[in-house]
Amino acid sequence: MKLKSLSASPKLLLQILWDFLYFPLWWYSKGAWRFGRLLYGFLTWQQASLGVGVWIKNIFVPMYGQKDITSRFISFFIRLVQIIFRGLFLFLLFILTLALFLAYLVLPVAVLYAIIYQLI
Repeated sequence: MKLKSLSASPKLLLQILWDFLYFPLWWYSKGAWRFGRLLYGFLTWQQASLGVGVWIKNIFVPMYGQKDITSRFISFFIRLVQIIFRGLFLFLLFILTLALFLAYLVLPVAVLYAIIYQLI
């Protein structure tokens, strides 16, 4: 039993070394792609949840089927306010997810810098 565990040691060490060297390549290729797709899915879901496109599509449709000019006027401005606030919120979410993605890209460099700084 002891001989078998000793024969696996070089393979294990090579695997650890390979994983250590492969990590930056994975982080900035497949990992970044997956994280970007996750953030894109989040933004798509938020856009569908906020329904900005539906509000824009129906901006000139009167609410509750009221066809008089006052109802059309009120409906237009209510929808305009909704579009502005929902659009601003969606833009804020876009900025936050972009900052999150940039933080993802900078994180390994920052950790490496912190390690080197502590060693010096």
